[in-house]
Amino acid sequence: MAVLLAATVGVAGCGDDGGLTVFGASSLTEVLPAVDADATYQFAASDTLAAQIREGADADVYAAANERLPEALFADGLVEEPRVFATNRLVVLIPGDNPGRIGRVADLRRPGVRFLVAAEGVPLGDYTREAFARLGLPSLVERATSFEDDARSIVAKVALGEVDAGIVYATDARAAKSEVSVVSLPARAQPTIRYTVAVVSGSAKAEAARAFVARLVGPGGVAALETAGFGRP
Repeated sequence: MAVLLAATVGVAGCGDDGGLTVFGASSLTEVLPAVDADATYQFAASDTLAAQIREGADADVYAAANERLPEALFADGLVEEPRVFATNRLVVLIPGDNPGRIGRVADLRRPGVRFLVAAEGVPLGDYTREAFARLGLPSLVERATSFEDDARSIVAKVALGEVDAGIVYATDARAAKSEVSVVSLPARAQPTIRYTVAVVSGSAKAEAARAFVARLVGPGGVAALETAGFGRP
């Protein structure tokens, strides 16, 4: 399970007693605080956060990198009806000097190439497996050096030059602070990646949580998401 990355800032205007707690997919780390700087954020893999909500974690909003997890929580009465708010796509991330000489996805098959993918069950990992299957390379995932908990872990290891490549969201590559490059996946390989958000059922700050969702899907949220490289639903 991924370790939660908590980002806590001011709390003005967000709730009765300390502001909203927003659980967000790790690929949203850079963008959600731009939507509402006055909330407390916990970022991790979407499946990790969903599991914590099922265990009764104190969260007001859940923003996931897929539709399946929020819909499953909704079916069980744990969140209100989810809303799609953004899209994304996959890329192959490589160190700036490209030591593995990666120019296309198929190059990951070469002997000695070390690459990372996200674990199965993590939205990024499931999308990666779908992309490989679309390319006729379903067994490629078995050649991965390791299976990571989230995209941020993959970005960090690629940036440090620990591996030759990793499959991440385009927005993660864009947000990388180190010198990295990307190799695009063919359009036919791209899975449909939709991000969804929902208010957690029973939240003591439900009204403020719904206002957060409204901001996220409104003009200000759309602008912040597009600036970060996300697509419109």
